Amino acid sequence: MAHLMFLAAKLLALVLASFVHGTMANGVLEVRRKFPIIGRGGKSSDIGVLQTHDRSRHCRRLEAADLPLGGVGADGSGIYYTEIGIGAPAMQYYVQVDTGSSSFWVNGISCRQCPRESSVVSKLTLYDPLESVTSRAVQCDDVFCTSKQSAVQPNCSRSSKCPYYFSYGDGGATAGWFYKDLMHYRQLSGNNGQTQPTNASVIFGCAAQNSGSLNITELAVDGIIGFSNSNNTLLSQLAAAGKTKKIFSHCLDSRNGGGIFAIGEVVEPKVKTTPLANNQSKYHLVNLTSIDVDNTALQIPANIFGTTDSKGTMVDSGTALAYLPGIVYSELMLAIFAKHKNITLRNVDDLECFEYLNSTNDGFPNITFKFQGDLTLDVYPYDYLFEFEDNQYCVGFQDASRNVGMGEDGVVLGEMVISDKLVIYDMENHVIGWTEYNCSSSIKIKDEETGATYTVNANNISSGWIYQWQMHWIMPLVIMVSSYLVS
Repeated sequence: MAHLMFLAAKLLALVLASFVHGTMANGVLEVRRKFPIIGRGGKSSDIGVLQTHDRSRHCRRLEAADLPLGGVGADGSGIYYTEIGIGAPAMQYYVQVDTGSSSFWVNGISCRQCPRESSVVSKLTLYDPLESVTSRAVQCDDVFCTSKQSAVQPNCSRSSKCPYYFSYGDGGATAGWFYKDLMHYRQLSGNNGQTQPTNASVIFGCAAQNSGSLNITELAVDGIIGFSNSNNTLLSQLAAAGKTKKIFSHCLDSRNGGGIFAIGEVVEPKVKTTPLANNQSKYHLVNLTSIDVDNTALQIPANIFGTTDSKGTMVDSGTALAYLPGIVYSELMLAIFAKHKNITLRNVDDLECFEYLNSTNDGFPNITFKFQGDLTLDVYPYDYLFEFEDNQYCVGFQDASRNVGMGEDGVVLGEMVISDKLVIYDMENHVIGWTEYNCSSSIKIKDEETGATYTVNANNISSGWIYQWQMHWIMPLVIMVSSYLVS
C-alpha cells in the first residue's frame, strides 16, 4: 500500500507539473447504439462485452478501495448518465450516475488526454474555472482538503490548490484539482413535475489529466457523480447543506426501458429493508443468509457470506450480471439444471450456454436470495436466462473466482437481478431494501421542507432534480438512460 501511494504521489507530481500548457478543441459525434442487446438481436459474440464491462468495473473498484476516496472511475459502459448545470453562467455536463462510486469530477478545460469526442452524447463539455464567476479553487488549508476523505496528496502545501488523484485497477487514472462552484437544478414543488429553480455550492474534481481507460472516446461522458456509502459524495454535500436527506432510489424497467431515479424519501410504495452490513464500508453491502432454489435451500457453508470492509454481498446497479463465490456458483448451477440431466452446457465467453426448445419460464426454477431481516429477492428464469439466438440461452450467474477483479469470495448482485424492482438506499437509517414494482409507473416522494408528498412518474428524478428521460442502449442488458435537466 505504501508503495502504491508513493507511486501515486510521484505520478501526480509529474502530472500537475506537466499539464498546464496545452488545451484541445471540443469534438462532437452523433449518439448511436454501441452494441445490440442480448435477447433483442444480440449475438453470441456480444456476450463477452458483458464480461469485459464487469471485470473492468470491479477491477477499478477493488483497487480503488485502498485509496482514500475509494472511487470508481468513469467506465461509461452501461449505467446511467445525466445532464447537470455547473457554474455561472451555467454550462451543461453529461455525468455518469454510479451507485458504486463516491467521487464527483468533470473534465477540465486544460485536461490532457481527456476525451473530446463521444459516441454516447452529442457534445462533451470541459469545465473552465475562469468562465464561471462563482468558481473558487479549493486551497490546501480548506477543511475539505485536510479531511481524510478528500484523497489529497501528501505534498499539498498551504499556499497551493488542493489536488486529487484517483487510480484504478484496470490502468485508468485521473488527476486534477478540487473546485467549489454552483450546481444548478430544479427542486420538486408539486405534483406532475411542478418545480422551482435552485442551486447549491458543491466541491468537485476538475480533471487535468486522464490516462488509460479514462481517455477512451467511444463511451466517454464529461465525468462522474458517485452515490456510494461515503461522507464525501455529492449527495452527502447536499444533505449537509440541508437540501435533501441521504436517501436515493432507482427502478430499472427492463421491459420498456427507462425507469426512475429519485433523491429523497420514498413513502409509496412501502419497501421492506435489511441493515447495511458494514456502515464503514464505501459499498452498499448487505447480509445474505441463504439461497433457495424452488424453496429448497442450497447446502453451502454457513460462513460463506461473511462481510468485511470491502467484501460481502454488494448491491450494484452498474454491474450487468450476478457474481457468486465458486462453491455457491457450483451448487446453484447443479440446482438450476437438476431436472435437465440431458442438457449439454457449452462455454461462450465464460458464460454457460445451452439449447432449449420449450419455455424456460416453465422449465427452470425460481431462485430466492434471503437476507437479514426477512427480506427476500426473487429471481425468475426470465431474469437469469438470456436468449441470445433462437432457442439458445446463457446463464447470467457467474463464478466470481473465474472473473479477474470480481473478488473470488464475494457476491455482487447486478442489474440482472435488481431490474423491475424499486431499490432504496437509505444511508440515514443504514438500510437498503427493494420490492417488485412496475418501473414504468410512479412513486411518491416526501418533500422534506413541507412534509407534503408528490407523485413522481417514471420520466422524472425528484426531491432534488427533475429530468426528462430518454432511452439509449449502450451495451447488452444494461440500461443507459440519458436524463435531460429541466432549465
